[in-house]
Amino acid sequence: MDRHGVESSSSLSRREEGGIKAIITSPAFLTYSVPYKLSCVSEKSRDRLHSRFGSSSAGKTASLARRSFLGKAVVWTQDVSLRKDHNNEGSLATRKAPVVTKTQMVETTVKPVTQTGNRLADLCIDSIRFLAIDAVEKANSGHPGMPMGMAPAAYVLFENFLKFNPKNPFWVNRDRFVLSNGHGSMLLYALLYLCGYDSVTLEDIKEFRQIHSRTPGHPENIETAGIEVTTGPLGQGIANAVGLAAAEAHLAAVYNKPGHDLIDHYTYVFMGDGCVMEGISNEACSLAGHLKLGKLIAIYDDNNISIDGKTDVAFSEDVGKRYEALGWHVVTVENGNFDLQAISDAIQKAKQVHDKPSLIRLKTIIGYGSPNKANTGEVHGAALGAEEVKLTRDSLSWPFKEFEVPEEALRHYRKHIESGQKIEREWQAKWEAYKKAFPELASQFERTVLHKKLPDNWESVLISAAERGGDMATRQASQAMLNALAPIMPELVGGSADLAPSCLTMMKNVPSFQHNCREGRYFHFGVREHAMGAISNGLYHHNTGFRPFAATFFIFTDYMRASIRLSALSRAGVIYIMTHDSVALGEDGPTHQPIEHLASFRAMPNVHMLRPADVTETAAAYIAALKSTSTPSILALSRQKLPKLKNSSIEGCLKGAYILSDNTRSGGYPDFILTASGSEVHLVEIAAEKLRQEGKSIRVVSFPCWELFEQQSREYQESVFPSNVGKDRRLVCEAGSSFGWERYVGHMVSIDQFGLSGKGNDILKHFGITVENVVKQVKAVL
Repeated sequence: MDRHGVESSSSLSRREEGGIKAIITSPAFLTYSVPYKLSCVSEKSRDRLHSRFGSSSAGKTASLARRSFLGKAVVWTQDVSLRKDHNNEGSLATRKAPVVTKTQMVETTVKPVTQTGNRLADLCIDSIRFLAIDAVEKANSGHPGMPMGMAPAAYVLFENFLKFNPKNPFWVNRDRFVLSNGHGSMLLYALLYLCGYDSVTLEDIKEFRQIHSRTPGHPENIETAGIEVTTGPLGQGIANAVGLAAAEAHLAAVYNKPGHDLIDHYTYVFMGDGCVMEGISNEACSLAGHLKLGKLIAIYDDNNISIDGKTDVAFSEDVGKRYEALGWHVVTVENGNFDLQAISDAIQKAKQVHDKPSLIRLKTIIGYGSPNKANTGEVHGAALGAEEVKLTRDSLSWPFKEFEVPEEALRHYRKHIESGQKIEREWQAKWEAYKKAFPELASQFERTVLHKKLPDNWESVLISAAERGGDMATRQASQAMLNALAPIMPELVGGSADLAPSCLTMMKNVPSFQHNCREGRYFHFGVREHAMGAISNGLYHHNTGFRPFAATFFIFTDYMRASIRLSALSRAGVIYIMTHDSVALGEDGPTHQPIEHLASFRAMPNVHMLRPADVTETAAAYIAALKSTSTPSILALSRQKLPKLKNSSIEGCLKGAYILSDNTRSGGYPDFILTASGSEVHLVEIAAEKLRQEGKSIRVVSFPCWELFEQQSREYQESVFPSNVGKDRRLVCEAGSSFGWERYVGHMVSIDQFGLSGKGNDILKHFGITVENVVKQVKAVL
């Protein structure tokens, strides 16, 4: 018998005592079955395994069939037992073990694998492993090593700690689980299928990494229910998790009352060496430590392997001490491969620490169970290969076919359906009691958290703020909009990367979110732009109605571009408030002056790049951003004062481009069209007036957002840029790169080089961003 109760013709077993040492002088295959005890864990841990993880042979002799490769001495024992039952408890037939002489063996880098000793737990753990192995093998693409190594920790977490309902992946008080090392996505897909989520079937797993499947190469929240955030670029997931944990802490502070814990859940993260190396993780975890986010628990897959091989070629720091310095509680599990009790104890200990986030340093072997590839870079990012898959099945005594899950394991996992529904029903009862006890707060919770509906008057307060505004920098107009929304939108949260006085993002009478003020809504992100973007994504993807904003200088989007791209990819409606949007910022010089940035974000899919021209268009930009629940918005705002334009229009701005002024006779076409965005709109308007005085018919088009304009009908686009006025009679003026404008115009007054240090107006004049140069360029054509 093997350890799963499956007949094995070559199944021999041994006792631990009375060993005969066999020296294998020439490497060769050796297949055998070994009864073993859980000698790697304490007696107390063995006793607890039985009650915590189900029927166990802990402390008893258990049969384990193995195929191994040995290059040195192997210990056999004299007494060998043949099992006669499927429960490892039948009568034993004992005979003397044969003396082993020279045998041919194939050498490997690992010893025979040891399992937990708990038959059911091993079935469940290996179900994860082999779904991952088989899916990667079928796709001939993927990362099997991480799921093989982290399967025991995943089993313990989902079995004993994670609070979730597979039939309602969006239940508000579920625990959040993030796979920051997203390359190991098959671990998560296997768990979703095994636990009974409708989003992942066995057929979906067989379609791993295939086009249009629900099991893409890295986890995507937009593709698969049960996945909280899109991960893949390493470090993003742990940073997202900081946002998720902050969201839980804020909601709990706002809504929980004595005897009514409406929000009470944890955020768990798996992350690997690559996540720890990436700078974003240090940024985010530094802030998490400062904020004392005690319900954030990260399990670090410390396997010392990356794609290049051993991590010590580039990475030798003490991660535990680093995280302790960041203000985290750190605990180490020395054996993450099969010591389930130690893993469980570590998580339980982490849950008892309320004033620090926790890092569980889990020592594992990547690709655990693979005789030739475990503990090597080979198993990180490539299929094992048919022969190695066969050997791994032998190594782990897995008699089941490709994609076959033992019925007993599947039944055990599917118990989460009933238990999860029960947990949600209990929460619903709490919610009903809460509504009666606190009707006003319950109404707010229902609107913001459950329905994610904006307040009825949100647009009108923005319009009113615009009407009250005058000549001002658009960053000041942005501040007016934030302060108009703050009193009526408790779901509006956010902050800046240490630039609140410059970006003007502080909201009146809104406290800062701190460890001693969880109800605060303003986040001091510190100089951590990359993490700020990812944390904002986490706040949004908590899926409880938050509308986060993140602010810095436009130039520093270079530090956070990866997070903004993931906002777009994962459909997070984050509002990015980016001030100091051109060379007009002046003396800080070219290191701080954005040039290519407008063009680069216009090129990024699913981003609204908005550059308003005055206070009215700024109000429209906020309206567009808040309406865009699956598209991030970037607001590029001026440092310098801009006039309030006579004909600027909220309705027009929401269409992306609109006619600001036109002296063309009715039914005719203009001689020339001038267009611009942001701070250059008033400039082309003045230029148009000068040309009109000379008898020219000139149309001025304000063009704050390409993406919104492209969403309009062809009829509307033709009404703004008629084909009868070709590109040769259209000019754009923009204090940034000309790249992309050829789509709309034939002439460009722009900047295609780095800026200069000096007075803003002097720099603009140097680059020809002036009324006089626009007039000159038009006259040269007409």
